[in-house]
Order: sequence, then structure tokens, then C-alpha cells
Amino acid sequence: MTRRAMLPQSTQPFDSYEGRLNFQLNREIGDLKDKDEQIRMNRLSAYNSAIAAPTGNVWAIGDIVRNSAPAEAGGAGSKYVIVGWICTVSGTPGTWLEMRTLTGN
Repeated sequence: MTRRAMLPQSTQPFDSYEGRLNFQLNREIGDLKDKDEQIRMNRLSAYNSAIAAPTGNVWAIGDIVRNSAPAEAGGAGSKYVIVGWICTVSGTPGTWLEMRTLTGN
């Protein structure tokens, strides 16, 4: 076995830039294959944030957009923070409802 074929856990360094690059590319390709499999099984989610509910793009039921500018709102005794929005009807842009958290004030 040459040093080029050794895994990165080995204490032996790669013998060339080409070997290190080849290993890194193979790892990235493996990560993409894993993500592709998760997408096909509907098990991959993305993190989205905005200052308002989406007004464009295609969205599916259950998609969530976090509020990137949360602030307290509401009147005395019923104040809340909008932590994000959840899509309840698929579409472009879909139907979005606020996700609120009470602050207790």
C-alpha cells in the first residue's frame, strides 16, 4: 500500500498535493451523495431566515423560515415575539402563519 492510498486518520502524511486533493474531492462527493439520498427520502431540511414571511419562490407544507429580526410586539399582558413563519399550504409563495412565543409581559 502506498502512502497515497492511506486514509487521513493515518499518522503518515499524503505524499502529494494531488493525493490530498483527491481525498478531499472524494469526501465532498460522498457528502453530496448522502444529501441526495436524504432529499429522495424527504429527510433533508434547510435553514432559512428572513425579516418577513416569504413572498416568492416555491414552498412546501411544513417549511419554516426563522425571523432574523425578532422584536417584542403586542399589548400589555399579551406581548409576544414572532420567532418565524410556517408554511401551511404549498405554493408560490404558499400560505404562511406566524409562529409566536409569549414573553409573559
